[in-house]
Amino acid sequence: MDMIKAIEHEQLKNKIPELKVGNTVKVHVRIKEGNKERIQVFEGIIIKVQGGGVNQTFTVRKTSYGVGVEKTFLVHSPLVEKVELVRVGKARRAKLYYLRDRVGKAAKTKEKVGARIENREIVIKEELTEEPVQEVEEASVAVAPEEAPAIESAKVEVQEVVDTVKEEVVEDVKEEAKKED
Repeated sequence: MDMIKAIEHEQLKNKIPELKVGNTVKVHVRIKEGNKERIQVFEGIIIKVQGGGVNQTFTVRKTSYGVGVEKTFLVHSPLVEKVELVRVGKARRAKLYYLRDRVGKAAKTKEKVGARIENREIVIKEELTEEPVQEVEEASVAVAPEEAPAIESAKVEVQEVVDTVKEEVVEDVKEEAKKED
């Protein structure tokens, strides 16, 4: 069982985007056509997020020329370049299947009032770095020959949120607005 988990752990991306149902996102997908590669953008509302680990998927829905289109993407797939957050939606359900029956403005989710568009990422695994070994003067201290330093590869599954947007204090912004007036 440990070998399977070790192989799956190698396939995981280091950082994945924070995906929430109801958000509108742009998914940059690498597409291969013959011997050429290009990146195609698929923009829509996340209607469901399911699974975990390597098998975690999210489904994005959009309406294209009056026809509803849904695509399911693997979060850890190397074909998914990046996921950009366009709009923060307000959803009270885990799966938004009811959007399939709706057309036009009714097929959108309400926007969260005052929500900032922040492309947050969740750190799944930290990159292992080898620490340099400090050299000890042999003349002053007799040192026994050491074994090669072992690299510890502990299973680190930290779910740390990295904020990529600079936050400002509300009072500072109000003061700047008063100075401009």
